Amino acid sequence: MNINWYPGHMKKTREMILQELKLVDLVYEMVDARIPVSSRNPDIDELIGEKPRILLLNKADLADAGGTKEWMRYFSERKIPCVAIDTPRRKGFSTLFSLTEEAMQAKKARDAGRGIKNTRTRVMVAGIPNVGKSSLINRIAEKKSAKTGNKPGVTKSKQWIRAQNHMELLDTPGVLWPKLGEEKTALHLAFTGAITDRILDEETLGYRLLELGTRRRFAGMIDRYGAPEEDTLAYMEKIGRARGYLLRGGLIDYEKTGQLLLDEFRGGLWGGITLETP
Repeated sequence: MNINWYPGHMKKTREMILQELKLVDLVYEMVDARIPVSSRNPDIDELIGEKPRILLLNKADLADAGGTKEWMRYFSERKIPCVAIDTPRRKGFSTLFSLTEEAMQAKKARDAGRGIKNTRTRVMVAGIPNVGKSSLINRIAEKKSAKTGNKPGVTKSKQWIRAQNHMELLDTPGVLWPKLGEEKTALHLAFTGAITDRILDEETLGYRLLELGTRRRFAGMIDRYGAPEEDTLAYMEKIGRARGYLLRGGLIDYEKTGQLLLDEFRGGLWGGITLETP
């Protein structure tokens, strides 16, 4: 299955990030805690360069807690400041603000030496589509300033938003890269909703997700749908039949069943799951 999605606005976003980096003090690089490798745009390192950054493992509420701890240790050992974030519940925010203050100490010392006080910290929030950038900004700003949605491609242009703690946050559109490379990377992005469902075969994608869950024996999946069948297609049919997703003649509606699997996985109804380990 060949999955690639690189609409024209992503090329413009890449160019915009390069321009705006000159104006910011710090970058919040957001990734999905369930897929910390697949959701890190390999171009970001080149784009950001030496600019200070903090890695945010967002959607930690949907990931396995033990897996998130492993990833936190992995990045910390590589001297990458990181924090696990649960945006809806504001978990991890105090740690994020502490890391931000630490990253800005040198700049604030320089400003103080010039007699400049209470300068605002300008932060760019960057990452792939649908990783939660706008939602994070709204929670920090304590108001709904950035447009949000549970699908990729909602933010189409940059938005500067004033927030607490003398911060200004730059919301940027999600940006992928032209060639996703390994099929596993593309599938992980598709499973978590970083690629729009409009261009995907939802039957096949739901099947592949169920196949992965069966192989990895995801406990939450098994609790929800019952013990897996030996054959993944038979398991998918059992789920579709149990939900009443039937077409004329009693045939299974595979498209609707596939969408169900994707929606319930993405909504956390399978429990906390991390698809990648360090």
